Amino acid sequence: MKSRKASDLRSLTTEELTSFMNESIENITRLRFQLVLGQLQDSGSIKTLRKDIARMKTILHERTSNAN
Repeated sequence: MKSRKASDLRSLTTEELTSFMNESIENITRLRFQLVLGQLQDSGSIKTLRKDIARMKTILHERTSNAN
């Protein structure tokens, strides 16, 4: 799984970014279950998703900070 760049994420609207983040959280939950069951092929994808979620949260926080 390839990580998303911050510049790509910044081009999304806040609604798109929020929905994409929620989708990523669901995906990471699914991947964690697969890891426990021994069905996960690429364990590095969990790390990549965690970093992507952190990037999205950072961008959302920057937007709310700049709005105030």
